[in-house]
Amino acid sequence: MSSSSTRGQSREQLSAAGIVIGCVGCVIITASSVYTALKMGALPWPTIFTSITALVLLRALGKTSLNEANITQVIMSAGSMVAGGLAFTIPGIWMLGKADEIGLPSLFVVAFAGTLLGLVCTALIRRRFVEESDLEYPIGTAAAETLLASSAGGKTGRKLFGSMALAGIWCALRDLLGIIPTMIGALPIPGVSFALYNSPMLCSVGFLVGGTAVAVWFAGALVGNFGIIVGGSAAGLWDVAGAQGIVSSLGMGLMMGSGLGVVVRDILPKAIAGIRERGASSRAGKAGVPGTGDAAASGAARAFSRLDAGALGLLTATAALLVCFGVGLSPLVCLLVVALAFVTTIMSAQSVGQTGIDPMEIFGLIVLLAVAALGETDQVKLFFVAAVIAIACGLAGDVMSDFKTGAIIGTDPRALWRGQAIGAGLGCIVSVAVMAALLHAYGPDAFGPGKEFVAAQASVVATMVSGIPSVPAFILGLAGGIALYCLGVPSMMLGLGIYLPFYMSLTAAVGALIKVAYDRLGARGKAGAAADSAERGASPAGGADSRQDVAETSHEESGIIVASGVLGGESIVGVLIALASVATGLLG
Repeated sequence: MSSSSTRGQSREQLSAAGIVIGCVGCVIITASSVYTALKMGALPWPTIFTSITALVLLRALGKTSLNEANITQVIMSAGSMVAGGLAFTIPGIWMLGKADEIGLPSLFVVAFAGTLLGLVCTALIRRRFVEESDLEYPIGTAAAETLLASSAGGKTGRKLFGSMALAGIWCALRDLLGIIPTMIGALPIPGVSFALYNSPMLCSVGFLVGGTAVAVWFAGALVGNFGIIVGGSAAGLWDVAGAQGIVSSLGMGLMMGSGLGVVVRDILPKAIAGIRERGASSRAGKAGVPGTGDAAASGAARAFSRLDAGALGLLTATAALLVCFGVGLSPLVCLLVVALAFVTTIMSAQSVGQTGIDPMEIFGLIVLLAVAALGETDQVKLFFVAAVIAIACGLAGDVMSDFKTGAIIGTDPRALWRGQAIGAGLGCIVSVAVMAALLHAYGPDAFGPGKEFVAAQASVVATMVSGIPSVPAFILGLAGGIALYCLGVPSMMLGLGIYLPFYMSLTAAVGALIKVAYDRLGARGKAGAAADSAERGASPAGGADSRQDVAETSHEESGIIVASGVLGGESIVGVLIALASVATGLLG
C-alpha cells in the first residue's frame, strides 16, 4: 500500500465526527473513572461500553465503519487510564498530610509525563506484543467480537448481546441493589482472602485465557497464600503480617523479573540482530549489490521510519525533562525512571494480554522503590514517580488491548495510536481537574480506609513508601522471574497469582475449569458427529470431515462470543453505575 493510500485510510478511520464524539465521551468516562477509582477502589474496563456507544452514535450520523467506531471508542476510553494512574497513587500524599505541597501544575506535569511515556513505549512494543505474539488480550478480543457481532447480527449477535444483558443484570443485582452477595463461600483463614468473587467478568477472563497461563496463575496463588502465609505461619517461620510482606515482595519481584526477562530474551537479541542486519544491508548497498533496497518505495519507508524514530525520541526527551524539572528529580534518576517505564510497560502489556488485569499501581511501586534505593527521600517526589509509571502502564494496557482489537477488525495502527494520544491528552486535563475538585470539595481528610473515598490502592502506596517489606524475597523473585521467563515459564502469571488476593485467582481458575468442561462437550459432539458419519458412510470429497470441522469451529467461536458478552455486560453496567455515582455525588 502506498503512503498516500495509507494516509487516506488513516483520515477515513480517524474522522472529524469520531474525534468530536470521542472527546465528549472522554470527558464523561474520565470523570467517572476518577470517582470510581477513589470511591470503590476499582476501575472497570470501559472498552466494551465505549465500543457500543461509539458505534450507536456514529450510525445515527449515517456512518457504519467498524474501524471508525473503534478509533472513536479509543478516544473515549484512553483518559480513564490516566485517571486510574493518578487516583491509585496521588491520594496517598493527602493521607500523609502533605496536600499543601502539591498543586494543579505539578499534577498536570505528572499526568502528561506518564502519558507521553506510555504512548512512546507502546509504539515501540506494539509489533512484538500484538502481531508477533499469541497473547489473548481478552478485553481487546471482547471489544472486537462486540463490534463484529453488531454488524453480523443474527445468531451471533443474539449470543453476544444476550450474554451481555444477563451479565449486566447480574452486576446490577450485586452492585446496585445488593440482592446477591459480592463474595461466596468466604472462609476465615488468617491472612488469606478465601472466597469466590461473584463476578461473571472475572470468570470470563479465566475462560478466555484458559490453559497453562491460568494454571500457573493459580499455582502462584496456592504457593503465596497456602504455602507461605498459612504453611509458613503454622510452622512458626514468621507471623501472618510478616508472611504477607514476603508474599507481596516475592510477587512484585517475579513480575519485575518477568519484565526484565522479556528484555533479555526477546527485545535485546532482536534489537542486536536488527542493527547487524541494517549494517549488512548498508554495506551491501554501498558495494552495489542488486536488490538491496534502492527502490523509491523502500527509501520512503526508511525515511518515514526515521521520522517516526525522531518523533518518539522527541516525546521521550519531553517526558524526561518534565520528570526532571517538573518533579524535581536529578538527571540520573530521570534516566532510571524513563528506562524502567519501558520495562514496566512491557510487564503491563504482558499482564493485560494474558489476564486482562493491569496492576498499574504495583508497577509504580516497583519504580518508586528503585528510586528510593538511590537515596531519594522526599515522599512527595516518590509518589510522583509512582504516578508517572502507573499512568504509563495503565495507558499501555489500554493501548495494547486496543491494538489487538484493531488487528482483528483491520484498524490502521497509526490512526489508532493518534486516537489514543488525543484521548489521553484530554484525559490529563479532565482527571487532574476532577481530582482537584474532589479535594477542594471534601478536603484531604476524606481520603483513606474507612472514609468517604477509600482510595485503596493509594493507601497501599502510602504504606510502602518506607521500603520493600522483604528485600530478600524481592531479590529472589527478581532473579527467579528472569530465569523462569527465559526458560519459557510464564513468570508474570506466577507473580500475579502470588500477589493478587486469593479470591481473584480462585474465580479466574473457575472460569478456566468451565472452559475445560466446555471443550470436552465440544469434543464429545465432534466424536458423535464422526460416529454418525461413519454409520451413514463417508460423503464424497471429504464432506463429513468438512462438516465436523465447521461444527468444531462453531462450538469454539460460540464459547468465545458468549464469554466476550459476559465480560462486556459486567463492564458496561459497572461504567453505568459509576456514571450514576458521579451524578449522585455531584448533586449530593
